[in-house]
Amino acid sequence: MAWQKAFKAGELGAGRARSVQFGEWRVAVCRVGDDYHAIHDICTHDGGSLDQGELVDGRIECPRHGAWFDVKTGKVLSLPAVRDIRTFPVKVENGDVFVDI
Repeated sequence: MAWQKAFKAGELGAGRARSVQFGEWRVAVCRVGDDYHAIHDICTHDGGSLDQGELVDGRIECPRHGAWFDVKTGKVLSLPAVRDIRTFPVKVENGDVFVDI
């Protein structure tokens, strides 16, 4: 794994998610308050993109069928998904957001 720059920290508002492509990995970087979390941007139910879903209190909803996931732990929180999503370490350095891919 290696740290990859995603974007400038000021480019993503609180309560928002943004998809970033790192080689073969599509990652949704989610901002919860002042904290950033990174998850695999693919719903484990049917492969839908999570970055377009609603982000509420550290949970993100798949916009296709309504499954919810915890963006910090990757745990699935509701059906129809039954498998957790992968998470990635995130850090902010010198005003940039980095993801460990």
